[in-house]
Amino acid sequence: MNVNQIINMVMRIFVRKGVNWGINKGTKMVSRTGKPAAKATPAQASQSHEARETAKRARKAAAVTRRIGR
Repeated sequence: MNVNQIINMVMRIFVRKGVNWGINKGTKMVSRTGKPAAKATPAQASQSHEARETAKRARKAAAVTRRIGR
């Protein structure tokens, strides 16, 4: 391996970590409601919980899709 290949490999690692961080932040932000859990009604709390679970499933599905695409 030459130096250019090593630099590209390291850059890909950092870019991948940055993109994953951004996607996770975005899905968590979208799945959150406007109120804290203590002030939310039971219906809002269950809806928020369902949204977080759906976001978690979406992240797992995206990971599987990426794995298949390799």
